Amino acid sequence: MKAKTPVAASCTLSRWQLIKRQLRNLHLYDFLEKAAHVEKPILLDVRTPEEYAQGHLPEAINLDYLGADFIDSLEKLPKDATYFVYCRSCRRSTRVCVNLLHTGFSEVFNLDGGLCSYPDMLTKVIIST
Repeated sequence: MKAKTPVAASCTLSRWQLIKRQLRNLHLYDFLEKAAHVEKPILLDVRTPEEYAQGHLPEAINLDYLGADFIDSLEKLPKDATYFVYCRSCRRSTRVCVNLLHTGFSEVFNLDGGLCSYPDMLTKVIIST
C-alpha cells in the first residue's frame, strides 16, 4: 500500500511567502487609500533612479535599494513615521520592509506585487518626470 503524503507537507510555503507574511501587504488601491488617510505618510520608491525617472507615485522619495548609500539613507529616516514602500515587482520593497521592521520602524506597508502588477491602474496615478 502506498503511503499518503501528509496534507501539511504538500502545503509548505516558500521562504519568500513566509517573509511576505510578516508584512502588511496592500494592493495598490488600498495602499494609496491608506496613505491618503495617514498624517504625513512617507512613500519610498526603492527602485533605481532610472526606473524612478520613468514614472513614480505622487510625492514618493527615491531611495535606490541597489545604491551604495542605501543603508545610510534608511538610518536617517524618522522611526516614528508611517512608510509605504514599493518597487517594480515587490522583491526589493519586501526586503526593505523587513529591514525597516527589524531596525525599529513599526508602521510599514508594502505594495503587494509591486508596480508591474497594476498596469491599468497606474496610468491614473503615476507621475512621469
